[in-house]
Amino acid sequence: MGEEVKVDKWGYEVKTSSDACISAINAYYHQVMIYGRERSVILEAPLRDQYCVLANILAAHFLCSADPSRAPLHIQAAKSRLQQASSYEKAVFDAVSCLISQDRDDDLALELHSKLLKDFPRDLVSLKRAQVLCFYMGRPDLSFKLVQQVLHENQNENYIYGMLAFSLLECGQMVDAEKAAKRGFEINKRDCWSQHALCHVLQHECRFKEAVEFMEECSSSWSLCSSFMLTHNWWHVSLCYLEGHSSIRKVLEVYDYYIWKELERPDAASAEVYLNALGLLLRVYVQGHAVVFEDRLKTLVSRLTDQSTWYIEWHLDLLTIWALASTGELVKAEALLQGLKSRLSRMSKKKQQTMQRGILVCSQLIPILID
Repeated sequence: MGEEVKVDKWGYEVKTSSDACISAINAYYHQVMIYGRERSVILEAPLRDQYCVLANILAAHFLCSADPSRAPLHIQAAKSRLQQASSYEKAVFDAVSCLISQDRDDDLALELHSKLLKDFPRDLVSLKRAQVLCFYMGRPDLSFKLVQQVLHENQNENYIYGMLAFSLLECGQMVDAEKAAKRGFEINKRDCWSQHALCHVLQHECRFKEAVEFMEECSSSWSLCSSFMLTHNWWHVSLCYLEGHSSIRKVLEVYDYYIWKELERPDAASAEVYLNALGLLLRVYVQGHAVVFEDRLKTLVSRLTDQSTWYIEWHLDLLTIWALASTGELVKAEALLQGLKSRLSRMSKKKQQTMQRGILVCSQLIPILID
C-alpha cells in the first residue's frame, strides 16, 4: 500500500512501492519543464499506485485545467493517505491544494510554495508553479526572489536559467536577463523558455532582425512543445516581423501555419492558443493592417461566440470583447462584459481592487469600437 520509499528526479523521498509510478512522475516533471504536449502522463502515476500522495496531488493539479470534474477524486485520494506521506509530499500537497482551491488566497499559495522551495530547493516544477502564480499576481520581484532562493542548489541545472532570465526581464534588468538566457541556451539549446526570454530581450532593445534570425533557427525544436508555447514563440516572431518592417505576408504565414493550424488540432490548449491568435490580430489592427486580416478575424470570432473560452482568463476575455465588438458582435460583447462584472461582484474586496482596472478597460472598449 505504498509504504516503500523511493526518490524522484529531484532526489526527494516519495512513499510508493511502484517504479512505474515514479517514472510517470519524473516524465511529468520533464514535460512541465520543456512545455511539452504530454503532461497528461501524470495520470499514469496514480494508476500505478493509487495510494501515492504525490501522484494524486500532481494529477489533481493537471486535471484542474484539463478536466476539472475529475480533480476532486485525486485530491481526496491524496488527503486520505497524507499521514503516511513523506515530508516532501506533504509540502507539495499543502502548496498545490492551496493553489487549486476554489477560494484561493494567492498570497498564502505563494507563501506555501516559498516554504516548500526553502526546504526542497531542487524541485524546479514547484518553482515553475510559483513563478506562474507570480506572473498572474503581477509580482516579478517575488518571482526573481524565488529563483535567487534556489539558484545556489541548481547552478548547473537544466532550465533554471530560463526561469531566472524571465524574472529578470520582467524586473527590467535586460542586461542580466540576456546573460541568463544565453547561459540557459548554452546548457540546453532546446530550452524553449531560455529561447523565449532571449527573444524578449532582443525585442525590447529593438534588435528585431537578430531576434528573428535566432528564433527561426530555434523553431525546429518547438515541434514537441505545447500548443501554447509553440504559438507563443511564433507570436513573438510575428511581432518582430511587424516591428522590423518585414512583409505582412510573413505575418500571415505565421498566423495561418502556426497559430490557426494549431487551433485545428484536437490536442491543442485552445484557450491559450486563442490568446496568442487574438494578441497577434490586435497588434495587426493597431499597425493598420486590419483589412488584410479581416476575414481571419471574423472566422476566429465565429468560434469565440460559443462561450467555451469565456471566463478562463481575464486577459483572454478582454481580447475577446475587443474581437467581438470590432466585428459587430455587440450583443455577445456586452454579455461577456456583464458576466465579468457579475464575477467581480462575488470576489473578495482585495481581488476586486486588483481586477477593477480590467473591468474599466473592457467597459471602455465597446463604445470606442462602436464609434
